[in-house]
Amino acid sequence: MLANWKLMLGFLLLGLLAIGALGGPRLIDEAATQPLYASFNKPPSAAHPLGTDDVGRDLLALLVYGLWPTLSIGLIAGTLGTGIGTALGLISGYFRGPVDLVIRTLSDIVLTIPLLVVLILVASFTRTTTITGTALIVGLLAWAGPTRAIRAQTLSLRERAFIRVAKLTGMNDFEIIFLDLLPNLLPYILAGFIDAIAGGILASVGLQLLGIGPLLIPNMGMTLNSAFAGGAMIRGYWWWWAPPVIVLTVLFLATFLITLALDEIANPRLRGNAA
Repeated sequence: MLANWKLMLGFLLLGLLAIGALGGPRLIDEAATQPLYASFNKPPSAAHPLGTDDVGRDLLALLVYGLWPTLSIGLIAGTLGTGIGTALGLISGYFRGPVDLVIRTLSDIVLTIPLLVVLILVASFTRTTTITGTALIVGLLAWAGPTRAIRAQTLSLRERAFIRVAKLTGMNDFEIIFLDLLPNLLPYILAGFIDAIAGGILASVGLQLLGIGPLLIPNMGMTLNSAFAGGAMIRGYWWWWAPPVIVLTVLFLATFLITLALDEIANPRLRGNAA
């Protein structure tokens, strides 16, 4: 794993973002994220390295204070979606039969439904304005993909010789699932978790761009929403929308590299091709 440059670069980029999210607020006054803090629509300068928006908020402060809420949405949604998907995938793939049929049918139905449309409807009815509420909505709708992936791997692993040996030694089904299947599935689970983080962030940013979600709390989606509402691209205020787009691009690049590396680690054929 340490020799895989994609994995190391991905974790390095995520680490830099985490340092900025956790350490940045210690260096910048939170008052700079409030309207009327400075002059309106000022380009980058020594006083405001990323300029200000049309209500006088410092855009560097918005970026720094908005990074952690954006990451937390992905972490909560990814943990919830991957946790539910892993549990259902293991149960479905190992026990098969009617249980497998029900879980597989439900996941197929959820996968055919446009996720963004469901998120818009749910968010509109709940009127959620909190980071946690948005993350829970996204996470509860993100379990179908991990379920299918873990189910497929479980179906393959349960036919291996070591599972038959485990049954002959007297291990019960849940011991086999937790002690034999789960450790072998960890690379796939981690890859799914990273994907779910990126998907959760992308879904939340999409909601906020449409004006749904926590728009009063600094985050990447809120900044982009206010930039588009204020016509930043048309007016040439690149410093308003470009920094959050760059940060999100770095985030998605990091998750892509990590997922690609984990696929190579878990799949010997991909590992051989990469070498």
